[in-house]
Amino acid sequence: MPQDFTKEMKKTHTILCPDIFPTHMELLRGIFLMYGYRLDVLHYEGKQVIDTGLKYLHNDICYPAICSLGQQIYALQCGDYDVHKVALIMFQTGGGCRASNYIWLLRRALKNMGLDFVPVISISFSGLEHYSGFHLTPMMLLMGIRALVYGDMLLLLKNQCMPYEKTSGQAQALVQKWIQRLTDQFQHRRGLTNASMRKNLQEMVKEFHQIPKCSRSLIKVGIVGEIYVKYSSFGNNNLEKFLASQGCEYMIPGVLGFLQYCFANMDIDYRYYGGNRLIRTGGHIAEFMARKLEQAMLAALKPYPEFAAPAPFEKLKKLADTVIDRGVKMGEGWLLPGETAELIEKGYTNIICAQPFGCLPNHIVGKGVIRSLRLRYPHANIFPIDYDPGASRVNQENRIKLMLAIAREEQANHEKTRA
Repeated sequence: MPQDFTKEMKKTHTILCPDIFPTHMELLRGIFLMYGYRLDVLHYEGKQVIDTGLKYLHNDICYPAICSLGQQIYALQCGDYDVHKVALIMFQTGGGCRASNYIWLLRRALKNMGLDFVPVISISFSGLEHYSGFHLTPMMLLMGIRALVYGDMLLLLKNQCMPYEKTSGQAQALVQKWIQRLTDQFQHRRGLTNASMRKNLQEMVKEFHQIPKCSRSLIKVGIVGEIYVKYSSFGNNNLEKFLASQGCEYMIPGVLGFLQYCFANMDIDYRYYGGNRLIRTGGHIAEFMARKLEQAMLAALKPYPEFAAPAPFEKLKKLADTVIDRGVKMGEGWLLPGETAELIEKGYTNIICAQPFGCLPNHIVGKGVIRSLRLRYPHANIFPIDYDPGASRVNQENRIKLMLAIAREEQANHEKTRA
């Protein structure tokens, strides 16, 4: 029987969460604090964390599990926390992904370590588990999604400002300023209504617009792939930092798009696979609410055309339909080619598809659609990059350098043609 997270533990225990989406996780932490839960986002990295994950998990499990669960197990071993006053938390998809089994892997590891008294909390839209002292209410979920929208906006603005800023570090400093400002607002239950959200987003874009920038001709790179290694610097060996060092501007699609993909799949489940009509209706309602948040983002960006805004999710659906059927929905499924097509059409024609070891749906879809995408976009430069515990960072970076060398050659040829 799994260890319960009791009402008393809410006052005494710290919940440890892996760093899945940098920036976004700090904002989600503010939502947990608002509801009275103490949550720490773990930032442990390095070989010792990977080795810890490999030691206590099955060595054939996917790389994201080794990284994220490895962070949590390492936190219990490194001495930074009292193991009798912590709980662990993990997202649980409930779908065909191995992420559905992360909870059980973590509990088995804790049992083998003699720490099975540590509670493991599951977060899932389907409410797979229940606890006497932890309740993920619909309002808490809604607030969490709003926090993710703020994270998406900060990610988008930072990535488009940082490569061009005259004074290095201004964009990142502004991100930290807004994380603190929003967290303070959440503590006072502000910043999460429709009106206050629109105001915050507008001010956010205005402040990033005011960062002094210079004109540079940079290679534009889009990053797609499995959701963990796409965002996590630990999972992708600091891919963003490496691209910045190579003189690139990069774009990563927002987390809201992945949520919209999950909501849209509730309709696919009903139409293709005999799913529940009530769940389908819930998906339609969730899509409608997410669309309103998306519209708030786009409205805030509209007065500043220097920022490339994300395409509405409805357009992304149509782009995906030109490549693959929406019945293909395991892992990132049809979202991956949809995001790739969107990035290419926005000018980010050099695409890195981050592929983690053990993620079969991502490998099948990610690598399987490359040929179709290249036929549709002959000028696209698409490179899959594999990430796993034994992968050499040098090999990964050399493949990316090859992609960038091709991109620079094409850029030079284009400039000669225009001259």
